[in-house]
Amino acid sequence: MDNIQELLGSVGITISEAMQKIDANAYGILFLVNENNKLEGCVTDGDIRRFLLSGGKMNASVIAAINRKPKIAKSIEEAKQFYHKRDYVVIPVVDSAGRVIELYEGEPGECVTKTRNPIKIPVVINAGGKGSRLDPYTRVLPKPLIPVGDLPIIELIMKEFLTYGCDDFHIIVNYKRDLMKAYFHDSENHYNITWYDEKKPLGTGGGLSLLRGKFDSTFFFANCDALLTANYESMINFHKENKNVITMICAYKNINIPYGVVEMGVNGVIEAMREKPLISFLTNTGIYIVEPNVIADIEDNEVIGFPDVVEREKQKGKKVAAFPVSENDWMDMGQLPELEKMRIKLYGE
Repeated sequence: MDNIQELLGSVGITISEAMQKIDANAYGILFLVNENNKLEGCVTDGDIRRFLLSGGKMNASVIAAINRKPKIAKSIEEAKQFYHKRDYVVIPVVDSAGRVIELYEGEPGECVTKTRNPIKIPVVINAGGKGSRLDPYTRVLPKPLIPVGDLPIIELIMKEFLTYGCDDFHIIVNYKRDLMKAYFHDSENHYNITWYDEKKPLGTGGGLSLLRGKFDSTFFFANCDALLTANYESMINFHKENKNVITMICAYKNINIPYGVVEMGVNGVIEAMREKPLISFLTNTGIYIVEPNVIADIEDNEVIGFPDVVEREKQKGKKVAAFPVSENDWMDMGQLPELEKMRIKLYGE
């Protein structure tokens, strides 16, 4: 493996730094070594998620989330034997001193296909907004039909859900709704879609009132400008195990501030200084898992954003929670620069 350093990290790094390295290598795993290059363990995006959900912090040492017993091999031949037994992505090969000398990722051109268990729950997509941040494109097309490479964003979203067997789509439309319906009517792909027409703009949450009485089970609710490639099954399991009424899917964003940051107190006293700090925070992806009784709490024709619905459910004492995913698993096309980034990520330069 030529890019071995991309999958190696020091045991001295933080959770946030480990996440950045995992996002950069696209394998979902980081092998942690000490100063002598001896393998101490590994950490995956799932390990980090469990640590964070248990109350861990982004600035904690990666040691707090480490798996001390990763699968290792003493030779390439042994690594080949292990590789397919449990759908391993990468097998580290170590020498007699436990130092990483190679990483085995399969033969050239070989691809391990991960099986996805069917979820088969309804998907509601809010596609009624004007998409003003994508003006002037949205003067011609509704935002859901703006192409990202070969397909419009809404179809990319739907295809991702289809890989989990979610084929029951409910789409709320308003702005340029006839173009939306015409596109899918003429499409070679035959999707199972039920349309809901807003008579007036109801916000990102109010349109759900149009679906009153349609569901008696859990459903996905998604905005039409974000594509999520994380594990949907783990999200559903988390939602149900914790008995949430709403689970908000959130992505960690890591931003390096290119300046020295100063914290100032009374009379200009410098209380703290940090040189080019890394700032980490959770951001709402606009994708949720929702219980049907939430719809009953939205009035007919009520204009409300879905984050406000989340807050209202929380104030009523109902259980709402966030499920963190990697920044690498979330693609947003809400603004023109992000639209181009999404295209490059999906299709390359």
